[in-house]
Amino acid sequence: MNFGFKIINWYSENKRDLPWRNSSDPYFIWLSEVLLQQTRVDQGIGYYLRFINKFPTVLALANSSEEEVLKLWQGLGYYSRARNLHFAANQVINEFNGEFPTQYKEIIKLKGVGEYTAAAISSICFEESVAVIDGNVFRVLARFLAIDPPIDSTLGKKEFKKIANELIKTHLPSVYNQGIMELGALVCTPKLPDCENCPINNSCISFSQNSFLNYPVKSKKTKQRKRYFNFIIINHFDKYYIQKRVGKDIWQNMYQFPLIETNSEMIEWNKAFENISIDYISETIKHILSHQIIYAKFWFAKTNTLDFKAASNWELLELDELKEKPLPKLIENIFYEYPQLSTK
Repeated sequence: MNFGFKIINWYSENKRDLPWRNSSDPYFIWLSEVLLQQTRVDQGIGYYLRFINKFPTVLALANSSEEEVLKLWQGLGYYSRARNLHFAANQVINEFNGEFPTQYKEIIKLKGVGEYTAAAISSICFEESVAVIDGNVFRVLARFLAIDPPIDSTLGKKEFKKIANELIKTHLPSVYNQGIMELGALVCTPKLPDCENCPINNSCISFSQNSFLNYPVKSKKTKQRKRYFNFIIINHFDKYYIQKRVGKDIWQNMYQFPLIETNSEMIEWNKAFENISIDYISETIKHILSHQIIYAKFWFAKTNTLDFKAASNWELLELDELKEKPLPKLIENIFYEYPQLSTK
């Protein structure tokens, strides 16, 4: 029994009961795939159910505002996924007459949809024979065949793509693709693979050589940039200033308290704003993103005047109004850390 059949048989007996697996609607599959990028399945399920409840069709998603989508996405991170999701929904309506495209070559034209997502949708929903290659698939193939070229190199990506598309040819694409991804998620895990219970262990090269933890090979390490954020929480008679983040940076189009970014940790108040008084300074909070480490402080302040130099894009909102805005997790957490916020 060959590689693919073993995986398919294992999958039929061991697959998880996930809500999007009860549908072949490309909108639902697309939504689940986007949600699960950089997100654990157990965390993604709740978001998925809330999304399909609020936006049950691609038309409903397209007719929403970007701010509504960002608010529902709040807490998941990688917010460009949400912005791209909303943009692509409008593409489906405007460029494909409201019908989700059915072929890989058309699906990949949607904003934010890369090779992996297009392959997943086209194979799962339309049985197109295009192999998915995500982190799980890289790991399974790298270990099974002891593939040395790094997965983040041009040569490695080319080799993996060729192998994956050869292996899928003799199998039902929807089942094979989901099976190999599931095997990587549940058995062939990064640090503690369950090799003894793997359906392909008797022909896995790295298992036979006891070298499975050496695969997959990576050539690059992610460099993380350090940034120092000072958020000024300005209370004006129990209303607060908030600003929308603009430009191509993290948290684009989300909201935050007025920010002073410095080159190192700001220890003393620098008089950046006139006619406000600082009441309290939080401890430094370390917030880790994929390519950045943010060291944040929250400066709790009061003002009795509206005459100080507020920026033109600031809004003055009551606390309940502020909480309705899409907020980065770092900002949202402040409401839990400081429940007495409105009295500061």
